[in-house]
Amino acid sequence: MDRVLTTVLFTDIVGSTERAASEGDHQWRALLDAHDRAVRDELRHFGGREINTTGDGFVASFDGPARAIHCAQAIIDRARSLGIELRTGLHVGECEVRGEDLSGIAVHIAVRIASLARPGDVLVSATLKDLIARSAIEFQDRGEHDLKGIPDPWHLYAVER
Repeated sequence: MDRVLTTVLFTDIVGSTERAASEGDHQWRALLDAHDRAVRDELRHFGGREINTTGDGFVASFDGPARAIHCAQAIIDRARSLGIELRTGLHVGECEVRGEDLSGIAVHIAVRIASLARPGDVLVSATLKDLIARSAIEFQDRGEHDLKGIPDPWHLYAVER
């Protein structure tokens, strides 16, 4: 089994279902296409790798947690310029490589972290925060949280802008 240590980024459009319903399929698709182009541009710029899309979000991986944070911030800014709010979650862990896809608990943790993020947040696990100690990146403590389906509470931090 091939496993890699990687930083996993999960993005999610806030209120996407309501927005799609209010704007209609054609307008929503155009906005979603613009969102997807912006995300892919930033992933290329920061050396991220698109793993998968979720319809209204992305799963991506990075070989460095600081770069993943900077990319998440840039993606949030680009989405805002389109009138879209995002929430993002980041975690570092071992993942199983399945062709071009990644799987494993680290991916699930990033998804669960993103689900707890506020609009515009880059929310990260303590694991990720600890790996970039003494960097120029500052964090706000968001306390311990239960992540649905994941054992034990997890300490989370929001990246300060």
